[in-house]
Amino acid sequence: MNYRTHIVSSLSEIGQSAWDALASSQAAANPFLSFPFLDALHESGSACADTGWQPQFLTLYDGAELVAAMPLYVKMHSYGEYVFDWAWADAYQRNGVDYYPKLLSAIPFTPVTGPRLLARDADARGALLAALVATQKASDVSSTHILYPPDDQVKQLEAAGFMLRSGVQFHWLNAGYADFDAFLATLEQKKRKNIRAERRKVREAGVTMRRVRGADATDADWRLFNRCYQRTYAAHRSSPYLNLDFFQRIGRSMPDNILLVIAEREGRPIAASLVIHSADTLFGRYWGELEHVPCLHFETAYYQPLEFCIEQNIGVFEGGAQGEHKMARGFLPTRTWSAHWLAHPAFSDAIERFLERESGGIDEYIDELNDRNPFKDPA
Repeated sequence: MNYRTHIVSSLSEIGQSAWDALASSQAAANPFLSFPFLDALHESGSACADTGWQPQFLTLYDGAELVAAMPLYVKMHSYGEYVFDWAWADAYQRNGVDYYPKLLSAIPFTPVTGPRLLARDADARGALLAALVATQKASDVSSTHILYPPDDQVKQLEAAGFMLRSGVQFHWLNAGYADFDAFLATLEQKKRKNIRAERRKVREAGVTMRRVRGADATDADWRLFNRCYQRTYAAHRSSPYLNLDFFQRIGRSMPDNILLVIAEREGRPIAASLVIHSADTLFGRYWGELEHVPCLHFETAYYQPLEFCIEQNIGVFEGGAQGEHKMARGFLPTRTWSAHWLAHPAFSDAIERFLERESGGIDEYIDELNDRNPFKDPA
């Protein structure tokens, strides 16, 4: 096919109907690939040129029809990615070579696996990947990085010359539990006892929990959540990636994908978490507190969303980046992937050798984690 390649700096150049028709056709309705989520990131100023995230989406058209597209950014730093390449950037700098700008295909600030090569069919996907390879070779970027692609696209990227890097997240799987107690009954006795003790501490502190679906969230709820979110970053002496405008935008544009969990004591809200979900997967995202209560983080960000998954028959709860502590709460290690191309031959060779060594360490780490499975022996 003789596709027309077009690079766009704004989703408005594509349009919501065309983008969502393409994204939803193969993304299992992944909410982070939806037009409302990406548009909110850009239009709120959270992910834009001024913050070091210059949209440069790669698109392919067959006549007037959008047949393939790729979320793509020119990056001037490595913040908000969750696949860490700071050591690579430092090595470039120490040798007098520019690491930035680089190309990045990812959902900003969102370590969630999902399609990066969106395409109508296999031919269009192959053409999109070929266009990416041609674009990166013709530009002045140091490298291209594709974060959290699914397994089938990982193989395509490797065949196209990308180096693979693996990582680990922790996901909870719903085995068709009737209720939270049925889930607890599958855990080892010590894990079960600890979870019950953590939940009891929150209740005994006089804290009550309120779950708010996106359609029912008020402006006051979003302002509260934003205060909690901002407070968490301030406590860690860092700057938040997102802002109130972003949260309000997704609250208006994708309410069916949103759940807020709000903790209150004596009628005052003191903490909140935000999770985003599709019909079959829930994604843990953000949390914050205005007052500290022991174990409130676990109740707000884990146990309440777990109960929601069970009630709504949601099959998977992706816990986000890192966090071995999640295993004690029924989450299991899951391998993730990223793919990398570097223009500089010497650095490419060095990083390829590093990735080979790192991959062996990841394999051993996953084996070690699996030996600490929190569930009872089925025998």
